Amino acid sequence: MNFSKTLINWYLKTKRELPWRETTNPYNIWLSEIMLQQTRIEQGLPYYNKFITAFPSVFDLADASQDKVMKLWQGLGYYSRARNLHATAQHVAYELDGEFPKDYKGLLKLKGVGDYTASAIASISYNEPVAVVDGNVYRVLSRYFNIDTPINSTNGVKEFKALAMELLDKKEPSNFNQALMEFGALQCKPKNPLCDSCPFNGSCLALKEGKIGELPVKIKKGKIKNRYFNYLVFSSEENKTLLQQRQGKGIWHGLYEFPLIETKADIQKARIIEENNEFRQLMEAKNVSVRLYNDQAIVHKLSHQHIYARFWLVASQTLPKEGISAEKVKEYPVPVLIQNFLNEIDIENL
Repeated sequence: MNFSKTLINWYLKTKRELPWRETTNPYNIWLSEIMLQQTRIEQGLPYYNKFITAFPSVFDLADASQDKVMKLWQGLGYYSRARNLHATAQHVAYELDGEFPKDYKGLLKLKGVGDYTASAIASISYNEPVAVVDGNVYRVLSRYFNIDTPINSTNGVKEFKALAMELLDKKEPSNFNQALMEFGALQCKPKNPLCDSCPFNGSCLALKEGKIGELPVKIKKGKIKNRYFNYLVFSSEENKTLLQQRQGKGIWHGLYEFPLIETKADIQKARIIEENNEFRQLMEAKNVSVRLYNDQAIVHKLSHQHIYARFWLVASQTLPKEGISAEKVKEYPVPVLIQNFLNEIDIENL
């Protein structure tokens, strides 16, 4: 059996109709690939459509404010991708005259573009014979060839890239790469793969050995970190509130949130007043009332940490610093945790 020919034939008959498959424009391919990293197509497609509508060209994206880019990205997660997307758009627009590099090595120099994205753009836009390896590809190859090398190990990355390059159809690298990724998404799925109708079920080694459910192998991540956030949701008589932009290299960098007090544990009102000077001063201030919005902490799970969040509603005649109109709050890019809270509460009428 010719692996690549069988795979491409399957793809041409089965592939989903997607907007970025209607073009070889590197801007569209780059945008879709950045968005779909660690994101299902069903989730990423509406975001892609929003971005293409708002920013039809790399120049439009480059000219936008970072806040606008982050607001449109809101809810897609992994926000460093959005910041890198904006920075790369500015580099391509202002320093490369709107022209993306035309080969794998040049693409790899762009901010936020690694082996996977550079390979995808190079093969799809320029038909360069370089193999793409993503989660779907790891799964298909590890099962078909019964490979138990951990896919997130240094050896695994090298082994699977070399294997993908060996299998790559040099005459049709674009179709081959897209076919292999699509096959993993639709046929060789993580759970309940469609082995009965698989065109490779007669030659798949993992199926023969009964190891489909064991592959691919992945080294377990480190321990999940728990963090405890207490958000102060201010409201003044002038119907203003406070937002602050997250700084540093931690989660949600560049997004906005309510003033935050982070504690070492999920503590109740009496203890947070006792242990935190800022909170105690609020409670003791004249013409200020503080009440807890949610008795049970809201658990927001990220890949490497779990956030336990409580929202404290702080009504005050005046704010401790200059605020913003409550009606403007929903215009700011915020983490999903904050957006869900805003969807529940009428921030304009606290």
